[in-house]
Amino acid sequence: MSYEITILSSMSIAILFALSLNLITGFCGQVSLGHAAFYGIGAYVAAILTKAGWSLTLALFPAAVTAGAVGALVGMASLRVRHDFLAITTMGVGFLFVGIVRKQDALGGEIGISSIPSVAFGRPGLLMLAMICMALFIILCIYIRRSWLGFAFESISDDEDTARTFGIDVSKFKLLAFVIGTAGAGIAGGLYAHHIRFIGPDSFGFVESVTVLAMVIVGGIGSITGVAVAAAVLSTLPLWLQFVDDYKLLIYGSLIFLTMRFAPNGISGIVRALWQRHHSP
Repeated sequence: MSYEITILSSMSIAILFALSLNLITGFCGQVSLGHAAFYGIGAYVAAILTKAGWSLTLALFPAAVTAGAVGALVGMASLRVRHDFLAITTMGVGFLFVGIVRKQDALGGEIGISSIPSVAFGRPGLLMLAMICMALFIILCIYIRRSWLGFAFESISDDEDTARTFGIDVSKFKLLAFVIGTAGAGIAGGLYAHHIRFIGPDSFGFVESVTVLAMVIVGGIGSITGVAVAAAVLSTLPLWLQFVDDYKLLIYGSLIFLTMRFAPNGISGIVRALWQRHHSP
């Protein structure tokens, strides 16, 4: 039973993490190659606070706020760049985060932070908390998608200049997408730290950013259901197939390439096409 709980916890955290990037990249069209940095910020903040005596439930709030605040700074710095330049900028943020953590003894340096306290009620308690956070973020994504905010994000993703002609404050909404998405990543990171109970700089490097990007692209950029399914499958692959963990960058990079080449709309696009073909007159 504990093995199943571990798998479900990994899936819930991965889905939350992937949807947080999907909100930035899928909803608002801002490519981020350093999303693991915000995941790591949430993990370190939550781990430090729980080791100081906080409960994880309380620690997740400052983890989200800290990740969102850093996301706001990165968002402001990225407002004047687009597409490839934005991807390079965010990738640099990811490398910067890892470099800073490695040099800070207060954050464990190269060794990392171990013996992170377990959650109340153990593994089942963590699973329950992870599933609640995941469900709340899914509800938030659905609400955003159906609201005027979702319309603004979609307009910016399609064409920023056209969005401005509709009176949309592009800078404000791009920044808002960054804040919400990075805050979500911070919560996922806090849960991850207490799921693994050990974190280090290598846990939040470029490979993790590519991994979560693969989940978004394979699921279907902008699709809530597709990204959730892809995150659930890809996050458990290393548990079923040991070699996947040894060749993560190669495998997930190949998945990104193949999906963009042969199925640019990902799983959701394939399912939609099959549905339309089956139900067409």
